[in-house]
Amino acid sequence: MRYLLDTQVLLWALADDARLAAPARRLLLAPGAEVRYSLGSIWEIAIKRSLGKLDFEPGLIADAAEADGFVALPILREHLGVVASLTWHHRDPFDRLLVAQSVAEPILLLTADAALARYGPTVRVV
Repeated sequence: MRYLLDTQVLLWALADDARLAAPARRLLLAPGAEVRYSLGSIWEIAIKRSLGKLDFEPGLIADAAEADGFVALPILREHLGVVASLTWHHRDPFDRLLVAQSVAEPILLLTADAALARYGPTVRVV
């Protein structure tokens, strides 16, 4: 199964944070699981760092993700087309990009944000 981690879930997975529930951990560790992170998440981390909201170095997060076997998902033209067509269930531009990537690929987006579940079957709240 293929999974795309939202930014919060990515950070929890990398930090082995207890807020990432055991069932979600099992998904990520299952044989054959392909775990991806969006470069949009790295962009979000960079923005939040510049605003003083996060103290993570974006490049180090990407390095840590790849060291854990996660694969970067670039932002593609097809993803942006889906962003333009999404309903406005959610206003955060980074989350909208992640949903669009999950729809366009398709890949299951794992998120802690229950509001994103309204986007349908490519989103799973963990």
